[in-house]
Amino acid sequence: MTTSHGRLTAFGNQLIEVHLWLREELAALRQDVDSYLSGGTRVRELRTHCLTFCSALDRHHNGENDFAFTEIAAQFPQLSPVLEELRRDHRLVDDSLQRLERLVGALDRESDPTEFRRELDSLAALVETHFTYEEKRIVSALNALEVPGWDHTRPAFLLTDDEES
Repeated sequence: MTTSHGRLTAFGNQLIEVHLWLREELAALRQDVDSYLSGGTRVRELRTHCLTFCSALDRHHNGENDFAFTEIAAQFPQLSPVLEELRRDHRLVDDSLQRLERLVGALDRESDPTEFRRELDSLAALVETHFTYEEKRIVSALNALEVPGWDHTRPAFLLTDDEES
């Protein structure tokens, strides 16, 4: 969203859009797993989709940790406890992403595909809870942020893969 001056605005609304996109990507990945378990999707395709999703989610959370949360803390110090909770969530998500990457890497060898599915379901529940909490607690602060470096270019944590390419 831009104003008549070309300035990007409503960072919180953009965050919700990115979360919607990540939710859609996660749902598609879960469908790929179901297809794989029923003999449809090949393991190579599943690996590619999984790694692409994991990379996008990791980029989003690292951008929040490294840039967005720093700006929010500076302009809204009362949100520091919320930001620390979100960072803890990011660490839990990162741990789950690492387990998923190991499991998907071993799918055609020794790994149990149902274990991969359980980890993906666990990640989905964690991500949904995290996104909902984040949206309730920091969207209005993000919408009110003044960050000169973000005047004309979306920060990385607000990009989807479609926008990067």
